[in-house]
Amino acid sequence: MSLRTESFLVGLIGDGITSSLTPPMHEAEADAHGVRYLYRPVDLDGASAPALLDAAALLGFNAFNITHPCKQSVMEHLHELSDAARALGAVNCVVIREDGSFYGDNTDYSGFIAGLKRGLPQATEEPTRLEHVVQLGAGGAGSATAYALCRLGVRRLSLFERDAAKAQGLAEQLGRLFPQTRIEVLSDDERFIEALLQAQGLVNATPVGMHVHPGMPLSESALSAGVLRKGLWVADVIYLPQQTQLVRAARAAGCEVLTGGYMAVGQAVDAFRLFTGLEPNAERMAAHFEALIAAQQGV
Repeated sequence: MSLRTESFLVGLIGDGITSSLTPPMHEAEADAHGVRYLYRPVDLDGASAPALLDAAALLGFNAFNITHPCKQSVMEHLHELSDAARALGAVNCVVIREDGSFYGDNTDYSGFIAGLKRGLPQATEEPTRLEHVVQLGAGGAGSATAYALCRLGVRRLSLFERDAAKAQGLAEQLGRLFPQTRIEVLSDDERFIEALLQAQGLVNATPVGMHVHPGMPLSESALSAGVLRKGLWVADVIYLPQQTQLVRAARAAGCEVLTGGYMAVGQAVDAFRLFTGLEPNAERMAAHFEALIAAQQGV
């Protein structure tokens, strides 16, 4: 893949992303490498991701991160995909080549794996902790986390998604890739509660809990049933804010918790490498992310 190396102009396309911490993370790591690097958030604000990519190519952008709600819909506009992006049916990175063509890749799944290993190592090192995992959401982020869980060796994966057809499509897609994993779609709250009471892990891959989509992804009936309990690990993909309602409730219930910052750093590390061809320092990027979070919260 051919990249411009003299400087980098990078963007983030999504809905409600102007407060994202990804731009300063990338820029600080580039500074440490002595590279000129500008990273700008580009909120959809009624525009389409393909139209923004076309305009970006004309303006000289090198690459983009893609986030909610464009990770799947933008794919048909790309000229080439990595094997991971094709398998996932979602991209979170687009490189604009010198010939103007678009290359799509996905660092969400690898970022989630890296974050889980860093933040909840016991969940990946003990096979019994991956026996059964329940996941909320089957969209772009959900495709990545589900793919990551299957790669980690989860024996049973239960998907709960309001759009049952979307969840079924993801289950069938992953079933072909990972025949050793039992993948099921939960059709109602009652089945969801029953599955979660048996599971060792819960992943929230929905946007519910974001600063622009506040709330709790679990229903009152699920909370009343005691699905959050000691012995369950809970991972949230949301990092703005890090302390989502789910994270706070899970921690109060005695769960082991992984905040969305771990995945955010993991995917940023891999995206920076993809965009620049440089080897990032993961620990340095993680430390900078924590400093950004502390500054944002006035700590």
